Amino acid sequence: MPVRGTADLDRFIRVPLDCNRDDPNWIPPLLQERRAALDTKRNPYFEHAEAQYWIACKDGRPVGRISAQIDRLWLERYRDATGHFGLIEGEDDPAIFSALTATAEEWLRAKGMRRILGPFNLSTNEESGLIVDGFDTPPMLMMGHAKPHVAERLAEQGYQKAKDLYAYMYDLHGSVPRNIQAALDRARREKIVVRPLNKAAYRRDLSLALEIFNEAWFNNWGFVPWTTTEIAHAADMMRPLIDERLVWFAEVDGAPAAMAIALPNINEALADLDGRLLPLGWLKLLWRLKVRGLKTARVPLMGVKRVYAQGLTAKALPFLVLDSLRGAGLQLGYRHVELSWILEDNLPMRRIIEAFGGKPYKIYRVFEKSLA
Repeated sequence: MPVRGTADLDRFIRVPLDCNRDDPNWIPPLLQERRAALDTKRNPYFEHAEAQYWIACKDGRPVGRISAQIDRLWLERYRDATGHFGLIEGEDDPAIFSALTATAEEWLRAKGMRRILGPFNLSTNEESGLIVDGFDTPPMLMMGHAKPHVAERLAEQGYQKAKDLYAYMYDLHGSVPRNIQAALDRARREKIVVRPLNKAAYRRDLSLALEIFNEAWFNNWGFVPWTTTEIAHAADMMRPLIDERLVWFAEVDGAPAAMAIALPNINEALADLDGRLLPLGWLKLLWRLKVRGLKTARVPLMGVKRVYAQGLTAKALPFLVLDSLRGAGLQLGYRHVELSWILEDNLPMRRIIEAFGGKPYKIYRVFEKSLA
């Protein structure tokens, strides 16, 4: 059944709660946040995209869900008649996934699409891919989690791998390799300034970070640059989570060259709230954030401007911002940081993370299927 209206949207949002309640590593998302993300009037993604949501029911009971999206900015950039799907969930029944995927495919086909790609929740700048390795640990903030059967059922419906995305775990207590430390020492003697976010100029600095990200990742597979409106929206949405000591910029001759942002992994504090902040969820969340503290964080955004990508000093830029994050994270009591997600064939970035001590521990897969 198609989602029409707020009551249906609430049912759609709650489908994963029942499908995953017996998975100890699944974290129920905040229902309030999900409503805002899927609301066409509140998420600026919908300024350049359209989407439809469906719920699969059995004997009147919701047993699965899926979305289909068409992003006009993607089509303008790639000109490949590709539509997207996402938010896929369902009980382990091939018939459920057959009905869900067929419905999404037909909707996209009717709108002229010749390929379906996903899952994206809802865009490549949000949750991307479906976990296929690393089910034994909970997901970090803004990363997905699903049971193994979801990828298996998609494969049965003719979906094939388009690209794998890697998540790396970094132990903040690990030592910096000697060769990396030497490169850091050399770079610090050059005209490179590494500074944290200026909280007094929060909007300016967050916009600057996202603009660096846009420029650095512009040529990467599947990338669609953030619009000005999306940058402003993201800055506002991240503000409650941002600690200025976990946002770092590297400047060369006074010009911004690189950045990295780490966000506290609030999933640590959400596991038993069942997606609700009322009546006592707020108190539990605040106590866990402010008193008990969190031990993990995630780096969702990191980049070096392409003009600075060459030369020995320039190659030290990502290590400089990572090392600054490492030092600040240790002072704040964090133990581990996830760096995600990284394209499987983005070998320069993977080598940087691995050289610094990061270990790949989860893989997310983007699937595709021809609609011709």
